[in-house]
Amino acid sequence: MISDIVKNIVAVGTGSFFGGIARYLVSLAMKGSAKGFPWGTLTVNLLGCFLIGLLWGAFSRLSGEGCHWALLLTVGFCGGFTTFSTFSKEALLLMQGGNVWGGIAYVAVSVIVGIALVVAGYFLVR
Repeated sequence: MISDIVKNIVAVGTGSFFGGIARYLVSLAMKGSAKGFPWGTLTVNLLGCFLIGLLWGAFSRLSGEGCHWALLLTVGFCGGFTTFSTFSKEALLLMQGGNVWGGIAYVAVSVIVGIALVVAGYFLVR
């Protein structure tokens, strides 16, 4: 039990490490094209969404096999690369599960309250 948790933590941590590096490299590559718009972040978010969709589809076929790989690549790598991919997947899961309004509320609250909390945090320490 404990060894499985440790293996899972190592898998997620390893994936996060490489996902974070990949995010940084994409941001560096996009730096020259920014011109006032966050192209690097947009690129990372969209790539992360596509990647988590591919991985989710592939791992759903394995039915439990490759659990550590799924954690390493989805929670770890995609999570380190962008949490927007997980957010998008969770919104889709809510809607696919028949909770369309819950999915819409999740997206709306996450974006609106998220921006409001960034503003609040900024002004609290400014």
